[in-house]
Amino acid sequence: MKKTLMIVGLAVTGLLGSVQALANEEVSTWTCSESKQFKTSGTTELVRLTWESKTFELKRENSLPGSLRYKNANTGHDLVVLGNKAMLFNIKSGSRLADFCQTAEMKTGKLPHLFANSEPFIQN
Repeated sequence: MKKTLMIVGLAVTGLLGSVQALANEEVSTWTCSESKQFKTSGTTELVRLTWESKTFELKRENSLPGSLRYKNANTGHDLVVLGNKAMLFNIKSGSRLADFCQTAEMKTGKLPHLFANSEPFIQN
């Protein structure tokens, strides 16, 4: 019984630690044309995108010079980040979900926090 309680306690502690790590992560809100909006958090390699109250994990992909690209092949979500804007597509439906999206930092000429130290956006 003690062993079972200890295992359950460790599992709960691990889950609470994960929730706290997510709560401490910086979230960026992107405002787009046509009053659309989405949020991102995560790392430069794995971005969590919240779009229309659903969260998707997008993995970094190779992209054209001067851009960063994140995709979720299962859902079709495709986030392309340029130096001054981002666009969100659904490659499964062949549609552009959001265009000319910027964070508050981008509106002041800075890069969004997730991408500020990423290739190809490393500022010298």
